[in-house]
Amino acid sequence: MADPLPSLNALRAFEAAARHGSMSRAADELHVTAGAVSQQIRELERDLGVPLFHRKPRQISLTDTGAQLFPALRSAFRILRDASDKARARPGTAVLTVSCTSGFASQWLLPRLSNFERLHPGIDLRISASNRVLDFQQDRIDLAVRHGLGRWPGLSAERLLDDELTPVCSPGYIRVHGPFAGSGDLSRATLLHDEHRHDWALWLVAAGAPGVDAAVGPVFVDGTGAIEAAKAGQGMGLVRRSMVAQDLAEGRLAAPFGQSLKSDLAYYLAYPPEALDKAHVAAFRGWLLAEAAR
Repeated sequence: MADPLPSLNALRAFEAAARHGSMSRAADELHVTAGAVSQQIRELERDLGVPLFHRKPRQISLTDTGAQLFPALRSAFRILRDASDKARARPGTAVLTVSCTSGFASQWLLPRLSNFERLHPGIDLRISASNRVLDFQQDRIDLAVRHGLGRWPGLSAERLLDDELTPVCSPGYIRVHGPFAGSGDLSRATLLHDEHRHDWALWLVAAGAPGVDAAVGPVFVDGTGAIEAAKAGQGMGLVRRSMVAQDLAEGRLAAPFGQSLKSDLAYYLAYPPEALDKAHVAAFRGWLLAEAAR
């Protein structure tokens, strides 16, 4: 009698962690905690009787057994996702999958999507939140928005949004801890950091405030966490102005300094050139570029 198959949830957790190279990113994709992903993978390892990952602080890598198991599971889950997509798709719709970081999705893209859906009701849009390197064919991605210099071999890249870094906080934070008349006044502020922790040090040097300690303050896993903390009055975040334009316009955030730190980095739309042969992909590209230009 054949041994029973391992838990599907455990296999799914392993496949996601192996694909991302990270327990926390797998947890974000699966909408569970990193602890839950780790527990499911340990259960799978106990079931199989072999370790699947080498574990180091903040780093995981596949064992030989894990490396043998991963390609088969990746193909199996891709087949399952394809079948599920076909079953869910409404007759006459075209499925379009766009990959972008969770921060770009929540702060910039999602608030604008109702306009696209109104213009293109026949396109079934899927958002895949990820910031890892993509294999467009293997991951079934049509278009990707990535932060960088716009140079990815084999891909077309079009600049979407410039990347000016601007200090922001809630109006209430200014009332309690301000005024912030000059950059040196940031010595009174709690600096909020995202994963690009060096950005504050660069901005302070450019603003002529070397006496402010850029090494202190809470660190969030992405820009969304820093923005939400700034809106909650927890400190001063250094954020990409394009991500908070609506919050600034509606008064949820304030930018007490006029100076922004310009960068060669930007948000780009990246895709294989042949992707635009599909009419629904070309339609989303045109809409996204027009929104960015506004």
